[in-house]
Amino acid sequence: MEAKKISVEKDGYVLLIGLDRADKRNALDLDMYWQLAAAYGELHNNPDLRCGLLFAHGDHFTAGLDLVQWAPVFAEGKSPDIPEGMIDPFGLDEDRRLSKPLVMAAQGICYTIGFEMLLTTDVRVAASNLRLAQIEVKRGIYPVGGATVRMFQEIGWANAMRYLLTGDEITAQEAYRLGLVQEVTEPGQEFERALELATKISKQAPLGVQAALRSARLARVDGTRKALERLLPDIIPIMKSEDSAEGVKAFIERREANFKGR
Repeated sequence: MEAKKISVEKDGYVLLIGLDRADKRNALDLDMYWQLAAAYGELHNNPDLRCGLLFAHGDHFTAGLDLVQWAPVFAEGKSPDIPEGMIDPFGLDEDRRLSKPLVMAAQGICYTIGFEMLLTTDVRVAASNLRLAQIEVKRGIYPVGGATVRMFQEIGWANAMRYLLTGDEITAQEAYRLGLVQEVTEPGQEFERALELATKISKQAPLGVQAALRSARLARVDGTRKALERLLPDIIPIMKSEDSAEGVKAFIERREANFKGR
């Protein structure tokens, strides 16, 4: 039986997904990749789950990929095969992206694929000891988990090239200044703060949250015009939902809405 290297736990409507190979600084091997893809699939497919929280056990988020295992994969020029029902945690297939929000809590070293996984998440909380870096160019390769596409979208071309081409580290404070993380906490407090945000997201109308996420991603990938064209057509089924009626009713009654996701 393969060892469990990804912890998965439900907290209300939130799925807690933890990298759990702390003795190896959470270096991502192929078993971890598939277990992580299975956890993302559970979040994506389970109607009782509304938001995910990606975090890591131990002092560091991840030292990066276990290159001994990944080198043969890269040599073939393709990603590992993903069984039906799983979701690629690198988000390289836009047609099979995770449909629900993902919050991330990061601490310590967060190199290579850890940085690229951060770029696939939607809200990020960092411990003040966070050390982000894309160090692939120091290893004779380049990032193939999405950083070359997503980083400049987030922090601008020259800022992205500054770090992609040098492999230099980004501190938590600099990551906050650049907008890569939304909050910085004392070490050890990042998980609880990220859970607070994930729980708050999970209490909002699931259909509305997922539609907002889908619209924003459409704009990012296919462009502004395409996203604008879909705004009104895509709200029609949502307006017919029970949650839409509940939202109006809660507003009139001056209370917190109780959304069902339907």
